[in-house]
Amino acid sequence: MKFYSWIIRYRFYVGIILILGGVAANVYSSFWPAFPLYFVGLILLLSHFLIGPLRLVQEYMEAGDIEGAQRVVNSVKFPGLLIKPVRSAYFTIKGQLEMANQNFDAAEASMKKGMSLTTKMTADMKGANFLQMGMISLQKGDFRQGEKYIREALRAGINDKESEAVAYLQMCNIMMNKREFRAAKEFFRKTKALKPTNPEVVGQIKEIEKYIARIPG
Repeated sequence: MKFYSWIIRYRFYVGIILILGGVAANVYSSFWPAFPLYFVGLILLLSHFLIGPLRLVQEYMEAGDIEGAQRVVNSVKFPGLLIKPVRSAYFTIKGQLEMANQNFDAAEASMKKGMSLTTKMTADMKGANFLQMGMISLQKGDFRQGEKYIREALRAGINDKESEAVAYLQMCNIMMNKREFRAAKEFFRKTKALKPTNPEVVGQIKEIEKYIARIPG
């Protein structure tokens, strides 16, 4: 795995070196001894531009190293060359990192670019992406748009139960702000039914539980 990560990180330079080695072999010998160097070097260069280093982002994210993940994303100089599924993932990850840095306008723009690339990957992640867009809108204070995106997320389906609980909890908060208490209680019930374990979500549930039973509806 470490070797694979090393190849991803340095394949551009390795590809250049192999192609230059192929040129030297071609000059001093013939084409056929140079062919393997050309072939492998070209594969490495194409994979650098068409697939990119997003596998490295996953490693940094799993380690909680947001700065490292940001460096990898910033290293992609020509995202337009990425194949469509990878490009979709690139803009989605870019949006998530911008959201973590509280750059909400840039995060929204990146997420929209990722969602506009209609691939199987984005279809599988549609609910999660709409949830992210909803959270961005709520952070910006646009509760109407936030509610719209979160409803879209729930309609599309969210595979991760923790994220689904976040969606229901946000809808509960939105409904309470709109004084639609019956709907708020229903969303709160659905949140608890998922039995989330995220400490932040659990804390919010405990806070809401103190008074939701006393509100009308």
